[in-house]
Amino acid sequence: MDFTYSEEQQMLADSLRRFVESEYPFAQRRRRAREGASFDRTIWSQLAEMGVLGLTTPAQYGGFGEGAASRLVVQRELGRALVQEPVVPCSVMATAILAAHGSAAQQDRVLGAMATGAQIVVPAYAEAASRYRLDAVATRAAPVGRGYVLDGAKALVWHGEIADAFIVSARVGDPATGEIALFLVPRESRGVSVTGYPTMDGQRAADVKLDAVALGADALIGAPGEGVAALAHGVDHGIAALCAEAAGAMERLIEITAEYLRTRRQFGQPLAAFQALQHRMADMVVQKELALSMAYVAAQALDEPDARKRRRMLAAAKVTVAKAGRFVGQQAVQLHGGMGMTDELEVGDYFKRLTMFDPLLGDSDHHTASYAEAMED
Repeated sequence: MDFTYSEEQQMLADSLRRFVESEYPFAQRRRRAREGASFDRTIWSQLAEMGVLGLTTPAQYGGFGEGAASRLVVQRELGRALVQEPVVPCSVMATAILAAHGSAAQQDRVLGAMATGAQIVVPAYAEAASRYRLDAVATRAAPVGRGYVLDGAKALVWHGEIADAFIVSARVGDPATGEIALFLVPRESRGVSVTGYPTMDGQRAADVKLDAVALGADALIGAPGEGVAALAHGVDHGIAALCAEAAGAMERLIEITAEYLRTRRQFGQPLAAFQALQHRMADMVVQKELALSMAYVAAQALDEPDARKRRRMLAAAKVTVAKAGRFVGQQAVQLHGGMGMTDELEVGDYFKRLTMFDPLLGDSDHHTASYAEAMED
């Protein structure tokens, strides 16, 4: 896979950077996050017009059919600006699941609407006791007539508060041994209730309760028993996108810190003149470059046919990028001195986002264990 930017990819990166500088000023982002409004319909529509939402959607459904290399370009730029909109859960994860496992009718009805920004669909699979296991599912789908009735609860649904529909995992039949399947559940379905709340990094999540939600047979995504594989496919794409996003956030945080050191003066000279601080900045750059390299590995893993090798590549990337993000974030706070601990500077927003990168889609302990299991297999 060639990660050298093509002319089209460079143009996309440049246009995205200009867009966030002019239409997504950081002061506006911070204000919205503090007011609990992490989603802006106007920004979402503009991202759709730029092709971000339909980037990897197949062309027959109104998308561009691009691959992981182009997605890395986009997520890296979105990460630099800490864009809060639900690009990863909707345009990456849900799109990947529906494009690979959805029925022709589901793809025709939903993928095009997602690419234009008219509909937001997010996965809802985590439960209170599931940790990061995709197969730990207590939600039940009881076959009734030609359809299903869903009962259960999902937790930490990323951007679930503004979703139009959910991709819900549930056990078909027996609540202990039934096969796990995925269902496309419209938000307006009777029995669906959503409770939103803020996350540490200024984004939003939600708990989704399903109380006797009646669905037709056409709500089933794929076949019963394919649910875990379909979810894993979406999570894999989400991990690769998050790695690129984190690398972009680190890149921008280093720029912010370097500018602060050039401006802040101590003992008659800028802090950037002190060799010890130069060494610490150099260490931050090394970690950022390592993270970007592993983001390339994660993107390449999506085309890896060997499942065990793919697991190892994605797990290694997630753990390495999380470690680099913690290092860069902590160093940036320390290099800003006492100001770095306040809520006045942008450095705090980047630090919180990079800290939250670790638990998203599996923390370092989970992926270290996953890597070890793949090695044993």
